[in-house]
Amino acid sequence: MRDLIALGIAAVVLIGGCLFEGWYEARVGDRAQGRSRTWLAVALALLLLAAALLGARYARARDVDGRFAASPLKPWFDSLRSGKGPCCSDADGYALADVDWETRDRHYRVRIPRSNDPADKGEMVWLDVPEDALITEPNRAGRTMVWPIWGYQGPSIRCFIPGSMT
Repeated sequence: MRDLIALGIAAVVLIGGCLFEGWYEARVGDRAQGRSRTWLAVALALLLLAAALLGARYARARDVDGRFAASPLKPWFDSLRSGKGPCCSDADGYALADVDWETRDRHYRVRIPRSNDPADKGEMVWLDVPEDALITEPNRAGRTMVWPIWGYQGPSIRCFIPGSMT
């Protein structure tokens, strides 16, 4: 994340420097050369800034404060995979309350927020869990868990593990 912030700051500094250089060259030197180099540099700087902002949007930290580092279940969570890939690498999983998941026609369904935006956390939707998102190994945590991913087409389920049902 710090790298993305540094990239954004560098882009802003580059834009400012290029604007000043273009303004200076336009005042004392060749106006056409100053304008063309300025716009080329500004376009490059804006591209860097856009890359930093886009990267910041999709960068997600895992266990930032280290509170789960000493958990005996950490290696197990890190090893969880579904048919869609590793669970903990792209999505934050969380435990579901019993009222937020069910089985219907021998398939699992979960109720999760419509989006990852904190303002939308209250709006819940039911989603069918795809077969390839189901983790079939024993649940060492005991609680039903889901790893949703929110994309531009709405939420999807990366991984799902039912609880121990005891």
